[in-house]
Amino acid sequence: MSRAEAQQAIALGDDALVLGHRLSQWSSRAPTLEEDIALSNLALDLIGQARLFYTLAGEMEGEGRSEDDFAYFRDASAFRNVILVELPNGDFAQTMMRQLLFAAFMHPYFAATAEHATHAGFRDIAAKAVKEMAYHVRHAGDWVIRLGDGTAASHRRTRAALDALWPATGELFEMDADETALAASGVVPDRATLHAPWQATLDRVLGEAGLARPDGDAHTLTGGRRGAHTAHLAPMLEDMQSLARAHPGATW
Repeated sequence: MSRAEAQQAIALGDDALVLGHRLSQWSSRAPTLEEDIALSNLALDLIGQARLFYTLAGEMEGEGRSEDDFAYFRDASAFRNVILVELPNGDFAQTMMRQLLFAAFMHPYFAATAEHATHAGFRDIAAKAVKEMAYHVRHAGDWVIRLGDGTAASHRRTRAALDALWPATGELFEMDADETALAASGVVPDRATLHAPWQATLDRVLGEAGLARPDGDAHTLTGGRRGAHTAHLAPMLEDMQSLARAHPGATW
């Protein structure tokens, strides 16, 4: 089971690292100074979660891999993040919608893990992360409401963002045989049980924004957990990993 637990920790770390780096790309580019700082803080939350999960994975593997090894010295095909988090930032509406869709899932995921997980490592990380994701839901939700219920142009962009990202949301609920076994052992939550709270959060926020959940298929963009990524991930990782790979083993 330790191998499956390590792989689960890596996948959760990959989700957080990739989305954290995407958000960091807004630094100095956000629409206001206040939002520039807010997005940087959201990114730091996620990168902090990634560090904890990678450290846990390294301990469970027992092969001497560090958080830097997981983050900087794996190619795109070795990453196990969901497709949603690697999609480009797009405009500000798309970034906020992506953050809402992801955080609305991870908040109940961490809440369930913190309360019920039989593995202390997962439970401890979740106890910290659940507070962070509650803020992410609130922050992204406020922006989605403001944009959706704003001007005709902001509403149109927010609607377009939801339609573009929706096909990647189904993967949030996919579980392979290993994760199913972990859920049966109480190590992680059964993702199917999180659909109702995720949907309730979205319905509340989208309703206030004057939007509705799309009718289209939510399982079109999938494969990230198997290492089958979009063309967007590799260039992002190349940029993120360039310094560490140019100076392997360096410390500062």
